[in-house]
Amino acid sequence: MNDKNFKALPIQLSNRLVAEIKEGNSLFQKPVKENGMPAFVTPINPTTGKGYSAMNALILGMQRHDDPRWMSADAARYAGNWVKKDEKGTLIEFPKTKDIQAIRTAEGGRIKDDAGVTQTKTVTFEKPQQAKPFLFNGEQLKDMPPLEDFLKKQNEAQPLSPIERAEKMIADSKATIIHGGQEAYYDKLRDVIFLPEKETFENETKYYQAAIHQLAHWSGHESRLNRPMDGKLGSLDYAHEEMRAAIAGILIGGELKIGHNFGQQAAYMNNFVKILKDQPFEIAKASRDAQRISGLLLGVTQKREQKQGNGTNAGFQKGDEIAYMHNSYKVIDMYKTKSIKVEDASGTRKIVKPTDGLYSSLLEAKNNPRELEIAMDEGQGQSLENKQNHKIGR
Repeated sequence: MNDKNFKALPIQLSNRLVAEIKEGNSLFQKPVKENGMPAFVTPINPTTGKGYSAMNALILGMQRHDDPRWMSADAARYAGNWVKKDEKGTLIEFPKTKDIQAIRTAEGGRIKDDAGVTQTKTVTFEKPQQAKPFLFNGEQLKDMPPLEDFLKKQNEAQPLSPIERAEKMIADSKATIIHGGQEAYYDKLRDVIFLPEKETFENETKYYQAAIHQLAHWSGHESRLNRPMDGKLGSLDYAHEEMRAAIAGILIGGELKIGHNFGQQAAYMNNFVKILKDQPFEIAKASRDAQRISGLLLGVTQKREQKQGNGTNAGFQKGDEIAYMHNSYKVIDMYKTKSIKVEDASGTRKIVKPTDGLYSSLLEAKNNPRELEIAMDEGQGQSLENKQNHKIGR
C-alpha cells in the first residue's frame, strides 16, 4: 500500500465510474444485468450478518456478483472456506480502532497453548487507523454453503414483500406526496413531493423506485439532514445533489430488494463525469451523504435510538471516544437540549446539535464503528450559489 503509484480508494472508484459511464454500463445507467438479476446486490458479511458502509458497498456492488456474501481471505479460512485459485480480491477501507494480535515472546515468537493455537490479545489504538482489506465474493470461494439456502434464510426473516416494504417506508416517512401531472420532483420550498399517478408508470416497481428517488431529495430539507440543494437544472451544483440521491436509491433499492432506476440518468451523466474527474474525492462525500439518506429513510438511526431509551442524548455518554473519518471525537459535555460538546483529536471543541449531520454520523459511528469508511476529504469543496430553483430531482 506504500507504492508511490497507489491511488487513494475514492480516486480508484471515481476512475472506474467514469469509465463505466462512458461505456454506458454504470449502475446509474443499467440497473439490471443481462441475466435479469439486479446490477447492484447489497453486500453482507455472512459471518457477522453486517453490511458495509456506502462507499464500500458501492465498490463491492460494482463487481456485479449475484452472491451478496463478502469476506476477507482470513475470515473465509476461519469459516472453513478458501479462495479459489487465481481469484483477485476487491479492496475496501474502514477506520480501525482495535486489532487482534498474536501474543509474542521477547524474541518475537508466537506463544501457543497446549493445542498449538496461537494466543491473541486485543489492542486498542490511540487514534483510528486505516484498515484496507481485500474481500472475496462468495462466488470466488470454495465450499461456501449454497447461495439458495442463504437467501432463503434471509427471506424467511423478512415477512414483507419488496413492494410492501417500500410502501411501509414511504408511509413511515410522513412525507407529503401529491399525485398528478407528468413530472416527478421534490419542491423544496413547499417541502412536498410530486409524483405522476401510479397507473401511469410501466409497473408498480417503477413507481416505487421513482418515489424512493424523490424521498432521497426530500431527506435534504433543513428540518431533516439539511443538505445544500441549490443550482439550476443541468448545473454542476444540481448534479451534486442528484449524485447523492442516485447513490441512495441504489442502496435503498438493494436493501428493500426492489432494485433502483435512476430514470433521469441521461441528463446528468456528463456532469457526473466532470465531477468525478475534477473532484475525485467527491464520491466519498456523496457516499457518506447517501448513507445518511438511507439511514434516515430506512429508520436505522431511529431504531437504534429507541433501543437506547429516551435518555439524554439518545445514546451518547460523557467520556465517549468515537472514531469517525480521519478523526476521533470525545464527548466532554452534554446538554438538556440533547446537544453535545465534543473535542476532536486536534483539541478543537464544538457543540453539535441533534439537527447537525455530524450528530447522527457520530451516533452511527459509535454504534457501528466497523461499518463506516474513512472518507478521504480534500477540504471543504466548492461553495454553492444562491438558490435559483426549487424543483429538485426532475
